[in-house]
Amino acid sequence: MRLANIETKNGLRLCVKSKAGYTDISDALGTGVPLGIKALFADERLLATAAELSEEEGTEYPKKAFKAIVTQPGRILCLGLNYRAHAAQMGKDAALNWPEIFLRHSGTIIGPHEDLIKPHFSRRFQFEGELGMVIGKEGRFIREKEARNHVAGFVALNDATEREWQRASTQWTCGKNFDATFALGSEMLTPDEIDPMNLRLRTTLNNTVVQESNTSEMIMNVWRAVEFLSGITSLHPGDIIATGTPAILGDASGEAVFLQNGDKVSVSIQDIGELTNNVREEPAGPTEWPWIPWPDEPKSVR
Repeated sequence: MRLANIETKNGLRLCVKSKAGYTDISDALGTGVPLGIKALFADERLLATAAELSEEEGTEYPKKAFKAIVTQPGRILCLGLNYRAHAAQMGKDAALNWPEIFLRHSGTIIGPHEDLIKPHFSRRFQFEGELGMVIGKEGRFIREKEARNHVAGFVALNDATEREWQRASTQWTCGKNFDATFALGSEMLTPDEIDPMNLRLRTTLNNTVVQESNTSEMIMNVWRAVEFLSGITSLHPGDIIATGTPAILGDASGEAVFLQNGDKVSVSIQDIGELTNNVREEPAGPTEWPWIPWPDEPKSVR
């Protein structure tokens, strides 16, 4: 089943892909109340009804109507350096069995066609095309073999990152949490529709390919990621897991290409879909600031 979060005449609604468009699940059920991922995946009857709606004609919507599949997740849990080539590119051992984990806040989320905001004090803002998971069923200490039962679906995303802020300390929080830097797809495929461990992933910048890989290259696969993270914290419906980005095509450091005002960046994942965002400079800010991660140069806007 393919689901999407769409701005309809009734407001923002979870919809199912039908024959010629999308069908508003709440509207079809006659509830008049928006139906979220938590309610949908908690009720097998509702899920079955939503699946039946795929046989309806549906309604076509413009691209701008498609919003992030989840707009206010409880957590955004992210894996770093989870592709072998990218780990090597960053000078890390791809054989490491303990993953890099960081968090994002919900204010970083934008939809699949909204502007990515380049931070005001930023010199090295970079794309990261990734496969994302959305949790559908709560769980703690979820075994790898049971992980599929807790995942609502898979989505494309762009974990755009300011590299100098990321590397200014031992933690990655600063570089990963600027407002409007986490582009999240609207369309989500349920686990029965795809093999998440064998999907082609491609990122383009102004129509030039800058990342190309397959999820089979992950160090920690999606089900093991659920197992690991559920050993740290309970996973809740609507939580997002970003599974890491592949190598960046360019020089050995992977930093040959950075995002600039006016750029267009697209992330596409086999069978799931594509998101395309334009890059826009943050509109306002001081000309100088005391906290800038290039200490040996003037602390001014670049």
